[in-house]
Amino acid sequence: MKATEVREMTAAELESKLKDLKEELFNLRFQLAINQLDNPMRISAVKKDIARVKTIMREQELSGSANA
Repeated sequence: MKATEVREMTAAELESKLKDLKEELFNLRFQLAINQLDNPMRISAVKKDIARVKTIMREQELSGSANA
């Protein structure tokens, strides 16, 4: 997921995406714990996607409050 894709999402879509990513991270960690994880690099990719989404949400929050 690229930052430009995330910036085009609405606030509700961002909330939904964040929830999905956190759920995916939980499942990946669970798979890692029981030695069924095929691609361990996916964990770091999901963490970075979560950070991207949170960063964009914060940017939108600050720009929205600055205009109000």
